[in-house]
Amino acid sequence: MDFAYDARTEELRAKLLAFMDEYVYPAEQVAHEQRARLASPWDTPQVVEDLKAEARRQGLWNLFLPDAEHGAGLTNLQYAPLAEITGRSPQLAPTATNCAAPDTGNMEVLAQFADEAQQKQWLQPLLAGEIRSAFAMTEPDVASSDATNITTHIERDGDEYVVTGRKWYISGAMNPDCRIFIVMGKTDPDGEDIRRQQSMVLVPRDTPGVTVNRAMQVFGYEDHYHGGHAEVTFDHARVPVTNLIGEEGGGFAIAQARLGPGRIHHCMRLIGMAERAIELMCRRAVSREAFGKALAQQGVVHNWIADARVTVEQLRLLVLKTAWLMDTVGNRGAHTEIQAIKIATPRAVVDIIDRAIQLHGAGGVSQDFPLAELYAGARTLMIADGPDEVHQRSLARREIKKYL
Repeated sequence: MDFAYDARTEELRAKLLAFMDEYVYPAEQVAHEQRARLASPWDTPQVVEDLKAEARRQGLWNLFLPDAEHGAGLTNLQYAPLAEITGRSPQLAPTATNCAAPDTGNMEVLAQFADEAQQKQWLQPLLAGEIRSAFAMTEPDVASSDATNITTHIERDGDEYVVTGRKWYISGAMNPDCRIFIVMGKTDPDGEDIRRQQSMVLVPRDTPGVTVNRAMQVFGYEDHYHGGHAEVTFDHARVPVTNLIGEEGGGFAIAQARLGPGRIHHCMRLIGMAERAIELMCRRAVSREAFGKALAQQGVVHNWIADARVTVEQLRLLVLKTAWLMDTVGNRGAHTEIQAIKIATPRAVVDIIDRAIQLHGAGGVSQDFPLAELYAGARTLMIADGPDEVHQRSLARREIKKYL
């Protein structure tokens, strides 16, 4: 594995870093001010649309898609340092570059598994940043960490599927530009193979029977920039059978294909969040005094900053190794490493952000710094895309199997 970035990655890194300095960071406060004046907090501030237009003009668009036909054609290893940069401003930069979840995972699903008509109707406007989307899998009434538990029914009735169920924490669904749901439910709930019971169908938001009930909070945040996290009811919502993605019974496999890249993308951005926290920690340390000397001269602060730097360097190498393996031996061959980064990265980044909050005192938990919101986002990723304990269980079983 070569630790030097190739020429294309270096070129994109330089452009993206300049884009962040010139456009994204100055827009953070502007976006807050504009959102406060909107008729609905779920509407998109104009500055976000301006950022999207500028990013697209500069070629900083759809960087996550390795498929050159639809995206930038970058490998996971090339995308990793770019996603890290966008993670420094997770509220704005991923959306500005059309690299924000859940749209990224949904575009990957549509690019891999959708037919030509589905791609034309839904993938193309997503790639253009004209609409948003949501992935409806998690349910409130079952432990959704085990995807075989889901209870939403997708029943065939002639030339239609009838979708019935209740989902929650459906990211992006509060955004009025969210026009399509990818819904996972059971088409064969009594099938012998529990991993062939599920299917995925495309359900347009305006389908009769689809109700976005409420926004779910995350540590008190409504996460407007992410498009919120909604509770959604599907009450006998009917869609044509042509809205099936792939084949009946293929939903579980599609979900696994979607979640692998999603997990590493989250970890890439988490490293950027940690770097932002370290920067804020250092700036605070050199600008504040307590008990007669600068915080930067306090031994405990030295320990926090040093430990944070060591941790980030370790995490970055593990994420880059995982990206390299995904490129060279595929997602299945990188399964252990994907689980390892999913366990290690959110946990460690939460600790780094927590130290940065501590160093900022009351300011750390206020709206005047991004740390509290960064903390909420990082802590949530210890649950999202499969809780840590599920990955620990799977990884440990794979290690033990070597000795049986």
